[in-house]
Amino acid sequence: MVVPADHALHEAIQVSSLILSDDVRRQKVENYMAKMRFSAATARKIQDVFISEMNKGIHQQPSSLQMENTYIPELLDGTEEGLYLALDLGGTNFRVLLLELAHGAPIRQEVQRYYIGSELRVGSAIPLFDYLAECVSDFVISQGLQDVELPLGFTFSFPTIQHSLDVGILVTWTKTFNCPDAVNKDAVRLLREALDRRGDTKVKVVAVLNDTTGTLVQGSTLDHNTAIGLILGTGSNACYLERADRVEHWETERHGEREVIIDIEWGAFGDNGVLDFIKTDFDRENDANSLIVNSFTFEKYIAGKYLGEVVRVILAKLTKEGLLFVGESTSDSLLTPGNLTTDLISHIEQDSVDGGVSNTKEILGKFGIIPDEDDIRIVQYVCEVASNRAALLVSICLASLLDRIDKEQVTIAVDGSLYKHHPRLENWMKQYISLLAPGRKFKLIHAEDGSGKGAALVSAIAQRLKKRLQ
Repeated sequence: MVVPADHALHEAIQVSSLILSDDVRRQKVENYMAKMRFSAATARKIQDVFISEMNKGIHQQPSSLQMENTYIPELLDGTEEGLYLALDLGGTNFRVLLLELAHGAPIRQEVQRYYIGSELRVGSAIPLFDYLAECVSDFVISQGLQDVELPLGFTFSFPTIQHSLDVGILVTWTKTFNCPDAVNKDAVRLLREALDRRGDTKVKVVAVLNDTTGTLVQGSTLDHNTAIGLILGTGSNACYLERADRVEHWETERHGEREVIIDIEWGAFGDNGVLDFIKTDFDRENDANSLIVNSFTFEKYIAGKYLGEVVRVILAKLTKEGLLFVGESTSDSLLTPGNLTTDLISHIEQDSVDGGVSNTKEILGKFGIIPDEDDIRIVQYVCEVASNRAALLVSICLASLLDRIDKEQVTIAVDGSLYKHHPRLENWMKQYISLLAPGRKFKLIHAEDGSGKGAALVSAIAQRLKKRLQ
């Protein structure tokens, strides 16, 4: 498909030129990196594949995109009042949050953090959920609200299948959690039963969601045109407002809904092989070094957990080929998987923005390397190419969503450490989305704490919907 913007897209994708004192060395480095750089035609092919996978997923055909129905059919409408709770569980530390709303807008927030010991993260799920209920009660009683009916939104950041707004079946635990008797059980029901066993508060769990959905809802309080939520941090995912008549997976009774938030689960995009045409040897090694091989394919191209490792793999390869740190006795630390983290890539990229070298020198110094000028230029070039590819891949998918949503103006609410700290991602994304979805008006906003504040807001929406149907 040839569109007028493609020439401009091709020009925009070109990263900074690599200038070295040795032209042969420059050519060899650029040849190594060539597969990491996409043509406009490749970008369009990725876009076509993403659209195809979305359509298959929404029609419940085999796809690498889950296209999960969240059962959230609308956003805040400005009538929401009162107190709402959120329980944000995603790791060893979790939070309970109280949000007070007036005219649909947050006016007060209270937060308490809690820690889950290793003994509760394995074994039976009952002690774990009893502890969660204990912490919710502790928080509610400390606020003097034990006699107040409080709707709670439960951010449960583990793979689930949703059957309704308040039913989320756990598929598998991740991270450091492993309570086998909770698998294939409803996380909401487990929490409700634990709260009922205590019986010392009037907390009602009314919704289950993930942080991506919460980010979209939280973004809608900042900008009413928000229709896409994006997480670009350690991991990555996106969700968006879909036309309800397109959604086939809908287990509850319909009530004339016009839209619904669809959780794409795009971290797994390409797990079925549809993106193999962009996979490089560097990506294969990055995958081989990861915890779960042959999974989270898209996430491994773009997310903070993996971007630093992709760069490390490339630098190690260039070093072994005698194209980098020539004459330096490279320490094993740079050759060890996981040692070059994505925050360091952001610091090196800041040098590229500033035209400096201090961050790059300092970071390489930590690996026992004293680089020459060419080394610094190559390292900065590799960081730019890998980061630019990530920005382009995210933009390709976001542009596809803008076309699918087909609204006059769409705001994309974004949260995540990579987006927040990388000095160039946001500007690249703005440029690429504009070229990939020409004529679409869009805006990127930073919407922090979708997993906390967003969950409380979803509980407010759930409560409003419940009252409407009574």
